[in-house]
Amino acid sequence: MNAERAVVECTGLRKRFGSLEAVRGVGFRIGAGETYGLLGPNGAGKTTTISMVCGLLEPDAGEVHVAGERITPRSTRAKAAIGYVPQELALYPDLSGRENLRFFGRLYGLEGRDLARRTAEVLEVVGLSDRADDETKVYSGGMKRRLNIGLGLLHRPRLLVLDEPTVGVDPQSRNAILESIERLGESGLAVLYTTHYMEEAERLCDRIGIIDLGELKAEGTQRELVALVGQHDRVLLSGGGNLAEAAKACESLPAVRASSLAEGRIELLVDGARSLLPEILRVAADAGASVDGVEVDEPDLEAVFLHLTGRALRD
Repeated sequence: MNAERAVVECTGLRKRFGSLEAVRGVGFRIGAGETYGLLGPNGAGKTTTISMVCGLLEPDAGEVHVAGERITPRSTRAKAAIGYVPQELALYPDLSGRENLRFFGRLYGLEGRDLARRTAEVLEVVGLSDRADDETKVYSGGMKRRLNIGLGLLHRPRLLVLDEPTVGVDPQSRNAILESIERLGESGLAVLYTTHYMEEAERLCDRIGIIDLGELKAEGTQRELVALVGQHDRVLLSGGGNLAEAAKACESLPAVRASSLAEGRIELLVDGARSLLPEILRVAADAGASVDGVEVDEPDLEAVFLHLTGRALRD
């Protein structure tokens, strides 16, 4: 990424608590409209890292710049570019969703028509417009989480930091939260998202940093990270006709690394299988195969994490 376009730039972040070095030289950049995921197990250093990014902790070494300004615990103006959504809920249960947003909006310096307009916009973004006037104590866990995200959006930050926002919510609420977050990048907002759920990182993040024991082991797109492991997509074609000749023909395609035939199915190892699938099916049909079933198995971040750290993500 071009440094001039980075909303966030961290370099060499380190933090020690007594004998424990919680963060060891972490650095990354996030551009406008990009969602960057910090993926790692509990205790990996994710929360300590984002606490330094937000200026809540003083790093022992390293620097953080957000929107061109250095962030420290003593920063005031520079922190206005950040919206921070912690794991803990920060809501008043006896106030409605709208009242909570208006209260925190005033703390951000919003008032009058601008506050009313921004409150309505945020309620729409997090999908709570129809429940805006209910007291938050009757909200489900997922609704509270979404409102918590809304609080971080009120002041129109350049960077939104989300610390494991789906922890402890049911699957339906979790999906609603993820849908809300998916829409945020469309407005040009930079998002820093921490999670230990592989599937969330795969779904939401443009780039992912794999962190473990305080170190950033690798970063990149999902495809770039999977390439580190040297694994390929697996395509299974089932059907009839001349499968042996079709397997041989498919192997002639540049992106097909290997082919085999077993139990009436062709198995291919492919780079970028989904984009190549129409060509594979055409070549198989031209070679005399009649394909009636297709499966695509793509390597995931679990395999990458295991390769880089020697243990499973949820160990």
